[in-house]
Amino acid sequence: MEMTDLRVALFSGNYAMTVDGANKALNRLVEYLLRQGAAVRVYSPTIAEPPFTPQGDLVSLPSFAIPGRNEYRVPMGINTSIRRDLEGFAPNVLHIASPDFSAREAAKWARDRSIPVVASVHTRFETYPQYYRMGFLEPVIEAWLRKLYRRCDALLTPSPSMIDTLRSQDMNDDIGLWSRGVEHAIFNSERRDLAWRRKLGIADDEVAIGFLGRLVLEKGLDIFGDTILELKKRSIAHKVLIVGDGPARKSFAERVPDACFAGFQTGTDLGRAVACMDVLLNPSVTETFGNVTLEAMACGVPVVAADATGAASLVDNGVTGYLVAPRDVSAYADKLQGYAADPTLRKAHGAAGEKKAEAFEWDTINQAVADTYLRVLAHKGKSTGN
Repeated sequence: MEMTDLRVALFSGNYAMTVDGANKALNRLVEYLLRQGAAVRVYSPTIAEPPFTPQGDLVSLPSFAIPGRNEYRVPMGINTSIRRDLEGFAPNVLHIASPDFSAREAAKWARDRSIPVVASVHTRFETYPQYYRMGFLEPVIEAWLRKLYRRCDALLTPSPSMIDTLRSQDMNDDIGLWSRGVEHAIFNSERRDLAWRRKLGIADDEVAIGFLGRLVLEKGLDIFGDTILELKKRSIAHKVLIVGDGPARKSFAERVPDACFAGFQTGTDLGRAVACMDVLLNPSVTETFGNVTLEAMACGVPVVAADATGAASLVDNGVTGYLVAPRDVSAYADKLQGYAADPTLRKAHGAAGEKKAEAFEWDTINQAVADTYLRVLAHKGKSTGN
């Protein structure tokens, strides 16, 4: 079977509602598959004014908005119309990108027809409850995820550390790597713009500690804020540069009242904002990869990150940045203090990170997904005698 024989039905809980790493990766995958001659049809909740133009044919799933987080919508299943559309498209591979109700029903639909199911794991949903004081739900959610993923033909996830986590959780026996790329034309050290920093109130000789991403609790905003407070207690001169927006902005601003908020940025403006940081602080433990970590590295910015899935496979500790025990505020502050005092160290770690990021190219990375489709199709054909 060739790439041109692929007919992929992709189910996503959020394909074009917000701009995040998972959405970017899925849209790049679809664009690549279409460019190679494959047929792709995407099924996802939609909104009236998406923040970007989605790739491929998009079929809207019935959904409802999450209370208090209406930028996200929850798919409610696959109704008769969606089933009819699936039958008409006649996929030979089903790809589910979120473990929601629609994906679960679609996976059952595919299994009933001996169509292989591939699942990509983009975030650690089981860790979310701890940020909303419901940590007791973590094992329940993990079991719920396992019930779905064990029935898939293969799993894909963005980092070796996340593969290890999924194996330890007994999610599946067939787990492959679907890494992430970076747009080097946008994210590179040449984007650094001192004039732009000055407009934000950051002097040329001041050390800007950056945060990059959606402002939501599960990104570790509490640890970021506590670390900045610890630097203040130590009288370490610094500035804070926040790039991104989200529902937790107001409460986060109260934690870091002196921060420069650059807001939501895209394209070359985003590359400029990241390159204007002197160090990225990423305390999140919910990512499976850490796109923001890679983007900072591509810009020549050293990274201090949680030693957790995502960053652990990207940051070479003591070479391109530092990995810190996830909630150790004092250790985060120690590493940032070291960078603040030593511009030569910052430059060396930043250059090493930029060099490492050169290897992350999208087309090569997305071919790994296509190869997984072809492999599970071949295996399914042998097991059914086709």
